[in-house]
Amino acid sequence: MGATSVASAAAARDGAKDELAADATGRGQILLVDDECSIARAYARTLGAAGFTVETANDGKSAAAAARARKFDVIVSDITMPGMNGLELLRAVREHDLDVPFVLMTGGPAVDSAVRAMEYGALRYLIKPVAPAELEEVVTRAVRLHQMARIKREALDMYRLDGKALGDRTALEARFSRAVETLWIAYQPIVSWSRRSTFAYEALVRNEEPTLRSPPDLFEAAERLGRLEELGRIVRDSVAKTLDEQPTPELIFVNLHAMELADDSLIAPGAPLSRHAGRVVLEVTERAPLEQIHDVTTRVGQLRALGYRIAVDDLGAGYAGLTSFAHLEPEVVKVDMSLIRGIDRSPMKQKLLGSIVGLCRDLGIEIIAEGIETVDERDALVRVGGDLCQGYLFARPDRPWAITNFGK
Repeated sequence: MGATSVASAAAARDGAKDELAADATGRGQILLVDDECSIARAYARTLGAAGFTVETANDGKSAAAAARARKFDVIVSDITMPGMNGLELLRAVREHDLDVPFVLMTGGPAVDSAVRAMEYGALRYLIKPVAPAELEEVVTRAVRLHQMARIKREALDMYRLDGKALGDRTALEARFSRAVETLWIAYQPIVSWSRRSTFAYEALVRNEEPTLRSPPDLFEAAERLGRLEELGRIVRDSVAKTLDEQPTPELIFVNLHAMELADDSLIAPGAPLSRHAGRVVLEVTERAPLEQIHDVTTRVGQLRALGYRIAVDDLGAGYAGLTSFAHLEPEVVKVDMSLIRGIDRSPMKQKLLGSIVGLCRDLGIEIIAEGIETVDERDALVRVGGDLCQGYLFARPDRPWAITNFGK
């Protein structure tokens, strides 16, 4: 860490300490939400007498507006309220504040609501009537935890890796929903260098949510939230719509998370993408081992019966290997860019890729080299017998249909 970084980190810590000192003078700003005005007043008096500054709201919508307009150290809310309930309020707040502690209260405790409260990032779940001493203790602890969270976030913001924001399930749901709302499909050409022609296009997921821009991050979020099938259907339906509106004679490669093979809608003849199955190559991305899928061989057979072809993605990375070939018997193999990057300077990579090309040729499998960015990498691929290429050297992903550069 350089001197500038050290100084910046120290300044951030000093700023956080000043903020803590300012908070300590009033013990903290509390937003208290309850649709029963008498209860709200009683709890406000308890916290006010303990030295906290309390603002009250009698419904979820006004509380959400207050939380967006001002910063609070803790939000204490009833769960059961007309209109926006406590869990919905928590989700709304998490869209813009990942740290503020939430204490939820209810007069009708139930196991499922307690589980959901914890899952969505509530700090505590209290049963009404809440004793004054317990309320003060819980809120005091929540304020301290919030102060600690602010310090940690200051440091993480300075040294954040990959631009990924932190947050609980509610924050992840909010970010995932924004990603889905802004989702669009880019298309990158796959070219045959020997023919100087476009062989196919790969459909690539894009969105405008900064923390989930990377497709692996987006699919990881979907998997964590149990929304993988939903995301896969949205992507496939979007590709189908493009093919309906802007048909192209080239093949279309569509990425498929291994777990999507268990989705019955994938093999449904009436699914939007099934109308184009004869021109679609399903590119299985092994972010999970295929052994987890029940009857994977049968399902792959059903996909082929609809007209789909199968590709194994990322050969040389992840789980991809002999198991993939045994289960999928692919028509196409895509070599991971880690094997392609700098291949012109690596005799070992050239030998390995040459062996893969030869094996695929013997098996009647097409091979595509991903991530080609330089003329030297392309020429090294051609020297070991490869032909089909994909990468920035030819075209970046774009709206359909990206123009291929064969001039280099």
